[in-house]
Amino acid sequence: MNDRHNTASLLAAASIAAVLATATISWFDGSRAQTPTAPAPATVQPATSSPAGSLPLTQIPFYAEWAASPHARRDAEPFNHWNKEGAIPVACARCHSTPGFLDYLGADGTAPGAVNHPAPVGTVITCIACHNDKTLALTSVTFPSGLKAENLGAEARCMTCHQGVESEASVDKAVAGIADDTVGPKLTFINVHYRAAGATLYGSQARGAYEYPGKTYAGRYVHRAPYNRCTSCHDLHTVEVKVSDCAACHKEVTDKRSLHLIRVSKADYDGNGDSKEGIAQEVELLRGRLLGAIMDYAKTISNKPIVYDVHAYPYFFIDSNSNGAADKDEAKFPNKYNAWTPRLLKAAYNYQFVTKDPGAYAHNPTYTLQILHDSLSDLGAKVTVDLAKAKRP
Repeated sequence: MNDRHNTASLLAAASIAAVLATATISWFDGSRAQTPTAPAPATVQPATSSPAGSLPLTQIPFYAEWAASPHARRDAEPFNHWNKEGAIPVACARCHSTPGFLDYLGADGTAPGAVNHPAPVGTVITCIACHNDKTLALTSVTFPSGLKAENLGAEARCMTCHQGVESEASVDKAVAGIADDTVGPKLTFINVHYRAAGATLYGSQARGAYEYPGKTYAGRYVHRAPYNRCTSCHDLHTVEVKVSDCAACHKEVTDKRSLHLIRVSKADYDGNGDSKEGIAQEVELLRGRLLGAIMDYAKTISNKPIVYDVHAYPYFFIDSNSNGAADKDEAKFPNKYNAWTPRLLKAAYNYQFVTKDPGAYAHNPTYTLQILHDSLSDLGAKVTVDLAKAKRP
């Protein structure tokens, strides 16, 4: 970021600090349903007047771009989930409020590295969350696994939140001492959270997914320069993918949807005989197979059918009528799945890890394919899984 941009942005942040409240990452992954589709246009409207000494909102650099981003969705669930409670809890405040984010970084005068107080509700992620001395000086990120990424640039701001809240260590701790195919009465689903793109990007250097013993895994995915950082592929303020930049090298790209057609390797990772389909399509086919294997295992080994609903927390439910679909009366919290074995939990965790990062195929295709392959292979010890023609990267 050049000095002119930095100065203008800092002035902008100061100007609107008294105008806008603040809070969250793009999408919510909590105890209510969410919709993993493109965000609706921001509802934030320019004020008719600005506080004395501040710039009119129409003159604030990049205000319109920010206002169109998920970070400005004042009516979205991530900014409203705790309204009845009146405060955002410490565990969630870092990434669901600007006050919490500033608290975590120590920009509010408290010690950095932890949120010290619940954050007020009614806020969104505004300019000042990213444009302050503490955030601008941020160069490292600690993942939920305890592993650390250092010598970062602006992407450290993104990955402070877009890293998930669980890791391989969480799963290992939960299943410790339980045989692979024994139902653990106290086991519950472990949810990585939503859009853990930073953990995907860093692969085994973050260990955000469950990595099976004896297997090797890719570390940080390195794209051809200069597209090696969050902010070189995503617009700083709208957070949209820079599709035109992708199209410069990937001729199959004509719009955002066609990003799924990109592939470089000629290997057939899903074993369907088509080595020309996009790498995203390879991921999708393996992901679908993994859910099928999870369902087969739950029915035959755990002796309790399971279904998945991407919109309803905690996502995995008892398939009471064994019809293979998450019916409306089944996809409810009281009906959450409760016959987890360590083997089933590991596979389900990885399924969720990939599902909740829609850009996993681009953030780290090798790591994504590896964890899908290994989850399928592990379930294949107990149920039928055909990977004979599928190549593990």
